[in-house]
Amino acid sequence: MKKYLYLICLMQMGAFNVYAQNRNIDLRVDSLIKLMTLKEKIGQLNQYSGRDATGPATDKKKFLLDDIKNGMVGSVLNIKGVKDTREIQALALQSRLKIPLLFSLDVIHGYKTVFPVPLAESASWDTLAIRQSAHVAATEAAASGIHWTFAPMVDIGRDPRWGRVMEGAGEDAYLGSVIARARVLGFQGEKLGGTDAVMACAKHFAAYGAAIAGRDYNSVDMSDQMLNEVYLPPFKAAADAGVATFMNSFNTLNGIPATGNSYLQQDILKRDWAYKGFVVSDWGSINEMVTWGFAKNQTEAAKKAILAGNDMDMESLAYKNNLEKLVNLGEVKVEAVDNAVRRILYKKFELGLFDDPYKFSVQAREDKVMHDKSFALIARSVAEKSIVLLKNDKQILPLNNAPAKIALIGPLVKAKQDLGSTWTVYSDTTTYTSVYEGIRDKYGNKSKLSYARGCDISDTSSAGFNEALAVAKEADVVIMVLGEAGYMSGEAKSRSDICLPGRQEELFNLVKATGKKVIVVLMAGRPMIFNSIADKADAIIYAFWLGSETGNSLANVISGSYNPSGRLPITFPRAMGQIPVFYSYANTGRPVTEHSGIKYKSAYLDLPNTPRYAFGYGLSYTKFGYSDIKLDKPVLLGKDDLNISFTLTNTGSFSGSDVVQLYIQDKIASVVRPVKELKNFAKVMLKPGESKLVTFKIKPNQLSFYKSGTGWVTEPGAFKVMVGSSSDDIRLQGDFMVQ
Repeated sequence: MKKYLYLICLMQMGAFNVYAQNRNIDLRVDSLIKLMTLKEKIGQLNQYSGRDATGPATDKKKFLLDDIKNGMVGSVLNIKGVKDTREIQALALQSRLKIPLLFSLDVIHGYKTVFPVPLAESASWDTLAIRQSAHVAATEAAASGIHWTFAPMVDIGRDPRWGRVMEGAGEDAYLGSVIARARVLGFQGEKLGGTDAVMACAKHFAAYGAAIAGRDYNSVDMSDQMLNEVYLPPFKAAADAGVATFMNSFNTLNGIPATGNSYLQQDILKRDWAYKGFVVSDWGSINEMVTWGFAKNQTEAAKKAILAGNDMDMESLAYKNNLEKLVNLGEVKVEAVDNAVRRILYKKFELGLFDDPYKFSVQAREDKVMHDKSFALIARSVAEKSIVLLKNDKQILPLNNAPAKIALIGPLVKAKQDLGSTWTVYSDTTTYTSVYEGIRDKYGNKSKLSYARGCDISDTSSAGFNEALAVAKEADVVIMVLGEAGYMSGEAKSRSDICLPGRQEELFNLVKATGKKVIVVLMAGRPMIFNSIADKADAIIYAFWLGSETGNSLANVISGSYNPSGRLPITFPRAMGQIPVFYSYANTGRPVTEHSGIKYKSAYLDLPNTPRYAFGYGLSYTKFGYSDIKLDKPVLLGKDDLNISFTLTNTGSFSGSDVVQLYIQDKIASVVRPVKELKNFAKVMLKPGESKLVTFKIKPNQLSFYKSGTGWVTEPGAFKVMVGSSSDDIRLQGDFMVQ
């Protein structure tokens, strides 16, 4: 009993200490605001880019340094490194009140050490690995003087044409929410202020991933139900995890630009969610409200943005040029400015910058962290976990017995710069390990390697085909490395056609026609369409973009040193005409049961409704059996939890991990529900012949849905529970009632 009382006392003391610290910061912020002029307050809302632009450039060279010295800048982005951040911070400390700057940067999937792109990491379904990846990135960035990253992007993406799908966690609200939390905790740690952490930023608020036609920066139209059930949950998860900042999005939502959208920023974020951090615009998005036709000029755009809850202006100069005038005219109350300033200053105090403005800019720490060799091993491990095995006919993989002759063919075999795709802000791409180098180092003198490029990624020429065929004919096995170029995904990289670019699939068909066994490695920042390869290849590995340890991680999977465990976080279509295609669709009044002989059903004449590869799909070198599902109660009353258990068995001959997935269907409701919704998952490692009891807990709020005009409701009725290895491979089912 004494032990428990002691623990309770410790918890109460911890809560009191947090309260006391927060109260102390509140008092310091209030005291500082009382000393500030209106111009100085507006300066804290102003963010400039320093050197490397990540958006349309603005001409501010003449006044950038003077504004910093005069206290007219709150944050600078794109300045990195201890030397430069100390130099610029010293200018800020020449201002009257000596308010330190926030240094920010797009640290998306690594800083010096480059990890897989976020969509690839999401394929790991491993939140601990994802959190570790973000922590390493934060450690390196913080050692380089960075306080704040514009990540994670938590937008749900269901249209693979959209270039920025590579920055998110895929199509599902539950998986996206779990990963959002992991990334926030990885970047920030448990508490802001540590020199191995940075402030995170949940972006882009909101619904940016639903841009019409998958075209970046386009408008978005959707129901409140879709917004609340699919696109907002990852943002709510990030807020609940304590994310320091939010960034609004470039799109309109139902006709209102997100930057000037008070429903999103004031009503949902700051009122309903009681969010205490601050909101930054995306690059120039305040000015873009003029281009949208939502504001007649920059002055009106500034007014709409500040009143809608946008706290900091990134690169528009709209607040700097207009807010003082708007306050003096009475069109914006000074309290609105004070509220935004308070939020920003609070974070600067929380980081400890007022006590030591240079705490993140220490040369000895930067030198030590940038030479930490353990980070490369972590990156390799995360990359291995991110690889998805899509096909493995006749168990051609793994190649654990080294073939005598291996032919490596394709435009990405020796690629390095492409392997990090976009948002590699500091790394040296020449140090990346190519697939060729990874295979060479893995098999050493045991295999003779031959190489032919065959064609370029977007090439119309077939000049290299004959060399590729000659190399293939001499080999025992062929490994082809194909895909997009690294620059083809990311911001402003939407594609109208997501088929394999150029003549790569034609090259594959010719190589396959030689009769050799062909293993295809595909690299991209999005799902692609590759039907000939899907039909004919002996094995397919989907690598996305794996970062600096690409070659080593792929070599470990191909050789069997690592058993692939990745699962798709996004659906792969069969054809462009299916887009958007996702697993959690609502049924229709005329559902298709069989494609053949369809009449007046919701179907295509020329294509099955099913995708090429479903959400959650991925193979292993071993097999897993599911058995003995049990629900601990048939009827849920009130606030009851439901416990679902089953036995998972490794029935194959390799040790390996399975990602077991739990789906729920609400059979009858006042709003039509999806055919299935992911509600939980677990990654379980088993040795051959080993079994494990897996238990999932479903809480009542996981059975609720959003009803327009009412809010979140849980209705009584019948529910189905489904357990399987992917959304289209359900192995076990059960039923229960809610009363």
